[in-house]
Amino acid sequence: MSMWMIWFAAGVILIIAEMTTFTFYLLWLGIGAFIAALLAWLFPESIWLHILAASVAAILLAVFGKPFAKRFQTGKGFKDAVDELVGKHGEMLEPVAPGSMGIVRVGVETWSAISEEALDKGDKVIVVNRSSTVLHVLKWKGE
Repeated sequence: MSMWMIWFAAGVILIIAEMTTFTFYLLWLGIGAFIAALLAWLFPESIWLHILAASVAAILLAVFGKPFAKRFQTGKGFKDAVDELVGKHGEMLEPVAPGSMGIVRVGVETWSAISEEALDKGDKVIVVNRSSTVLHVLKWKGE
């Protein structure tokens, strides 16, 4: 397999991963990989040029693309899919105690979870907040 194909495949994988996260960091890395793919196609023997170009492009895009990403994420109509978990119900798969994490299933996904109260496996919970990849849950007492 040619080096440009490897860089191109890395770019495609990173862009697809970006589409699921909307963090913009993977987008910049993906664009850097595409630039390296182009250089690998033009100069196949200069592997250090590919690596350097991908690195510099990703760093510059991350630094100068941050205002664009922030504007997009705070723009009208943008809604992070993970924020939609707040208010949904789930089930504890692993117990959680105050100060330690457990595992909760919300829909078909599993997440790390914390709670201010002890929760046992099988307890029904409601998501009250999230921080990065951790959901804050409370025991659901029904309506």
